[in-house]
This record gives sequence, structure tokens and C-alpha cells, in this order.
Amino acid sequence: MEAEGLGWLLVPLHQLVSWVAAGAMVFGGVVPYIPQYRDIRRTQNADGFSTHVCLVLLVANILRILFWFGRHFESPLLWQSIVMILTMLLMLKLCTEVRVANELNIKRRSFAATDSKDEELRVPPRRPYLDFDPHHFWHWSSFADYVQCVLAFTGVAGYITYLSIDSALFVETLGFLAVLTEAMLGVPQLYRNYCHRSTEGMSLKMVLMWTSGDTFKTAYFLLNGAPLQFSVCGLLQVMVDLVILGQAYAFAHHPQKPAAHAVHPASTKAL
Repeated sequence: MEAEGLGWLLVPLHQLVSWVAAGAMVFGGVVPYIPQYRDIRRTQNADGFSTHVCLVLLVANILRILFWFGRHFESPLLWQSIVMILTMLLMLKLCTEVRVANELNIKRRSFAATDSKDEELRVPPRRPYLDFDPHHFWHWSSFADYVQCVLAFTGVAGYITYLSIDSALFVETLGFLAVLTEAMLGVPQLYRNYCHRSTEGMSLKMVLMWTSGDTFKTAYFLLNGAPLQFSVCGLLQVMVDLVILGQAYAFAHHPQKPAAHAVHPASTKAL
């Protein structure tokens, strides 16, 4: 009788824990970006955050959603990708607005040519189609250009997936590319820190939340039998997070003499 009573209590408790874990998976990934978002809004300076982090997460989560059509996985992971895409677009919007407001020059870069008379008056004529100069890729001056690029990538990747969805090899490769790209999440920030020999402007809270979130996520993958690609992704992410934390410690205890910041091109390429 006592065992039956405990069983009656454990069933809803287990369900509650499952709901909480699912909610943490859906929204936990975006929490680390809240302090970084607030820091950028407060300081009106986005130099410390690499927007290539947004690029990595957008590509990874778009590919993960496409992977779902070929091999269904748990719904919380699908919703996590949708929420993350929306969050990265918000981060890009803020960073673009702040960077353009702080730029001293009037030259603007775009993903696609526009017919804006204001642009024609202020800048030299653009290329007739797309501005794919690698030095300015993902460094455009309008949030709409980032949206166009994301939609173009989604359309091409979606069409290829539609044509190849019946191929098990393609589906598994797509899943591997999705998680491998996500595993490289911290690499742009790590590279930016290395080039500047500083973590100034980077939210340490964000990286600490990356580490704790990726650790939780990896445990969730392993315990719930997620596809092997997801577990590999989680382990790689934790390793990169730890390296970035090591950078923060090393640069704080052995600071380098800062380089001239006013017109140094490297500071803009990081974004």
C-alpha cells in the first residue's frame, strides 16, 4: 500500500520535472544573451561582442530545423531552435543599430543593392547585385540586409533538403553539420578575444551561462537518448566555453597594452 501511495506521488512529480527540463531546454539557451544585450544597450557599444556568434547560431539552428523534417527528435529541441533564431535576430538588430550610430564614416555596406535616394546621395554607387566582398560579409549597415541573407540561406538549404529528404545519408549529414556548426558557437568570440588580447566588452556572465547551459544540455542529450550528433555537439561546446573562460582569466591577470582603437579595422571586422 505504501509503495502504491509513493507511486501515485512520483508519477506527477516525474511529469513536473520533465516539463521543467523541457522548458529549460527551450528557453535556457537564450538566457546567456540577456546580460550581453543589456550591456550593449547600456554602454551603446557592441565592439566586445562578435556578431559572428549570431551567424553561427542562425546557421546551426536553421539546419537543425531542416534535420527535424528528415529525422524527428524531441519537440523541446525544435522549439529551442525557433526561439534561438528569434533571439539572434534581436541581437543582430541591436548590434547593427549601435554600430551604425557610432560609425564616424558615412560609407554603408549592404547585402543587396537598394534604390534608396538617400543612400545614392551619401555613398558611391553600389554593385548591381550583391555585396559579397569577404571583408564586409556579415558587416552590413542595415538589419534588413541580415534578414535577407538569412532568408536566402534558408530558402536554398530548404530546397536542397526537400529534394534529398529521402536519402538517409543526406539527413544524417545534415544533422552532423547542424551540430558541428553549433559546436563552433564560441569560436568567433574566442578568436576575437585572441586577436585583441582582451575580453573587454564581453559579458563574463554570458560565458558562465554558456558553460552551465551547455553542461546541462549535454547531460539532457545523454540521458534522453538524443541522436549522437547532439551529444558530440554539447561536449565540444563545453570545451570551447572553458577555453574562453581561460582567456578571461589570463587576459585579466596579464593585460596587454591596448592598440589604437579609433580607426583600427580589426575592431570592426569582429562584428
